[in-house]
Amino acid sequence: MTNIELLNYWIESSEEDYDTMKVLYNSKKYSWSLFVGHLVIEKLLKALYAKKYVDNPIAPKVHNLILLSQKADLQVPDEMKNKIKVINTFNISARYDDYKKEFSNKCTFEYTTKQIENIKEVRVWLKEQLT
Repeated sequence: MTNIELLNYWIESSEEDYDTMKVLYNSKKYSWSLFVGHLVIEKLLKALYAKKYVDNPIAPKVHNLILLSQKADLQVPDEMKNKIKVINTFNISARYDDYKKEFSNKCTFEYTTKQIENIKEVRVWLKEQLT
């Protein structure tokens, strides 16, 4: 795949996940909505990686948003960096059984709503970086 094909793949996949995140949130599946929100951001970071590295556009096979933003050579403002750090935790917290219960208890309507807004803000910022 070319870098443009990969870039488009990651953007389209992120859009699908964004829709899924909203459905899960509206269905009150809060921890899973945040897990999928992590994927939304991860895929946009991988799109940015593909944009940056034309000759080798395949992003590292990692889920760490902080590492991906560094690998994509992004200059992330502190406000976005702080939001990304929190969003980064949703991958592990929702994925592994020993964290799931604790994370699920944390994901109240209020907490999840705030984090969904953070995901939306980071998503918009990342999409601006793609243009």
